Amino acid sequence: MSRPATAFLCSEFARSPLVARSTSHPPRLDHLTLAGRLTELSGGGATAVLTLTLTVVREIQHRGEPIAWITSGESLFYPPDASESGVDCEALVVVRVPDAVSVARAAEILARSGAFGLVVLDLGGQAQIPTPLQARLLHAAQRHDMVVLCLTDTPQPQPSLGSLVSLQLEARRQSLADGHYRCEAVARKDKQYGPGWRDGAAYAPPLGLR
Repeated sequence: MSRPATAFLCSEFARSPLVARSTSHPPRLDHLTLAGRLTELSGGGATAVLTLTLTVVREIQHRGEPIAWITSGESLFYPPDASESGVDCEALVVVRVPDAVSVARAAEILARSGAFGLVVLDLGGQAQIPTPLQARLLHAAQRHDMVVLCLTDTPQPQPSLGSLVSLQLEARRQSLADGHYRCEAVARKDKQYGPGWRDGAAYAPPLGLR
């Protein structure tokens, strides 16, 4: 029998009202680009995926909205990394479940509640979400103007999780001479803005990946 999901750092928050997006907004890793869609972020190794994900987490937290991170087994989430990057861990709910299928099911429950500005699905190499479950996640994202971000180990170029994924991002990492590195997300598929755009910056390596 599967062990039940365990939640850490739980708190109650109120979501902010729906915000209309501007069609002229240049795409980047922010709420205006990602909300109301299913987004997949993969490739580039753990450092790049984690760094870019924490960038999204900070942006959503700056909007005053709580975040849920659902994971199983080996997780990219490492509290010291999150804290060092400026993430408020007290406003972050981390849920651990037995397997990747449970990740998607737990994400659906949390997404339907409308209590979160961002739900992260840490799927790893077992990245499979049945289409009906994807549809329910997408409906919740649209209804609550919420970001649903799926982290996968899918190498590029590979098909995304499914046809309902609106935005597929490839994480890239480049070492710099000063010991820092540049991480950027490259849009491989984007039903709203079109593929090819990218967003990134230079970072110091996270504590857990040095």
